[in-house]
Amino acid sequence: ARFPGYPCLRMDSDTMQKTGSHEAALTQFRDGDVRILVGTQMIAKGLDFPDVTLVGVLNADSALNFPDFRAAERTFQLVTQVAGRTGRGDKGGRVLVQAFDPDHPAIRAAAEHDFVGFAESELPVRHDHQYPPSFALMRLVVRGECETAASQTAELLGTLLKEALPDDDPDTRLLGPAPAPLSKLRGKFRFHLLLFGRDRRVLRKGLRDLGEKMAKQTPEGVQWIIDIDPNDLL
Repeated sequence: ARFPGYPCLRMDSDTMQKTGSHEAALTQFRDGDVRILVGTQMIAKGLDFPDVTLVGVLNADSALNFPDFRAAERTFQLVTQVAGRTGRGDKGGRVLVQAFDPDHPAIRAAAEHDFVGFAESELPVRHDHQYPPSFALMRLVVRGECETAASQTAELLGTLLKEALPDDDPDTRLLGPAPAPLSKLRGKFRFHLLLFGRDRRVLRKGLRDLGEKMAKQTPEGVQWIIDIDPNDLL
């Protein structure tokens, strides 16, 4: 980006690869050698510059399309955090938010710094779909260089896990297996299963039984992990 008359610096994973480049860029901005900072989410958190009086957020709702039940929560957090970079000194400040869906509850609540309002709109949706915090969530991720082997292992996990879980518990459910949203990462194919329930003890017992059954049935070159209360579903 170029802004005639105003020294500008771009901060993203491409421009900040050298050791110390991140700190050097922030020092330039803090000292006033750079007047405009353009970047990705890395500039949204933890920065305190009293002289910043204007912050712009582009495509603020892009993360809402992620296949993750926390998408709205993450969007609210990001917009709230980046908006907090301005007006931290005596000069005050303004925040301009651009979004394709400006009326989405997460965007409106973030623009008003209304955490309570966002929680009141988000929590009933989570509850209705049996997502945390109303329900516990445990994710199983299978990965391997051979897509067929990874897929078959995921199918076996699903079959054995259903056998390990009680049939009479209406609050326990298993989704998958299915390709993970990031279906291939670092050369390995990925599949996942999602396990929901109210009683963590029931879920953990089922997973312990599953681990014992899978101890000798996991093919070579395939790994699987259990992620309790996963931070994301990607």
